[in-house]
Amino acid sequence: MTALGIDIGGTKTHLRFYDPAGAARDLVLPSAEWRLRDWDKDAVALLGIAQNFAGDIAALAVGAHGCDDAAECEAFQAAFARHAKFPVTVVNDAELLPAALGYEHQIGLVAGTGSIAVCRDAKVGMLVAGGWGWVIGDEGSASGLMREAARTISLHLDSGGSMAEPLVELMFEALSIPSAARIGSVVARQGGAAALGKHAPVLFEAERRGSLLARQVIRDGARHLADLVARLKRNGAEADVVVAGGGVIVAQQSLANAFLDEISRRYGGAMTARIYTGPPVEGACRLAAKLAGHAEPPAAIGRPAVSS
Repeated sequence: MTALGIDIGGTKTHLRFYDPAGAARDLVLPSAEWRLRDWDKDAVALLGIAQNFAGDIAALAVGAHGCDDAAECEAFQAAFARHAKFPVTVVNDAELLPAALGYEHQIGLVAGTGSIAVCRDAKVGMLVAGGWGWVIGDEGSASGLMREAARTISLHLDSGGSMAEPLVELMFEALSIPSAARIGSVVARQGGAAALGKHAPVLFEAERRGSLLARQVIRDGARHLADLVARLKRNGAEADVVVAGGGVIVAQQSLANAFLDEISRRYGGAMTARIYTGPPVEGACRLAAKLAGHAEPPAAIGRPAVSS
């Protein structure tokens, strides 16, 4: 019988189990193909996909983007329980990051299209910081960084700064901004986090070209990500490890380094930070194996990070 892990992302859903020889078997499909944002209907649809893919299932662990508090995780888990004949656990997708490296009761931090930090604390339960969406939050994410880059170049130009600054040039080109007066309206017309966040590489290209504005936006983004950790600690998390992952912090070394440096500066040896570069579904596989009473799957590999 199979211990199956599932990572439900905003755009794709990744299913994985390990065959008897220890080889990973994967299925990736668009989340829009099955997800309706109705707990019961989504549970039924996903169970059908899971059973067609994995066959006889011993246990299922799901990390779900959009299950952003304990009540939502419990509601989705209850929906599975109504239809599954095997144990199921549902967590937020950020919780898969520390689980992938074998940590329990530690902080998972996602910096991808959006940003959120989650800890399932042994004493106080599920704690969440961030995840408010690109319009008012998600600092340090791809969309948040682009919003702040637009704000930064607006202030730069408002203060008489040069149009020749690399971040200004690249932002105007990437977003087809016709004039300085239209920066805000062009950003607003992007319409969502994914559409805006896809342009985030221009920020890091500007940094490589020597943009001081880009460097400050990246450092501020890393500081805001570290603030998510600080909020969890203030709210009672006893974690001493944070595992960060997600598209932008994994792909952009300067953001990862700035985040690791910020954690080190704030906490010294009291907090260890790591960047997890593997697929988050590995964390779901480990949770499923534990739920089924199986041996853990092969160890996931994450990039060592600065102890802080």
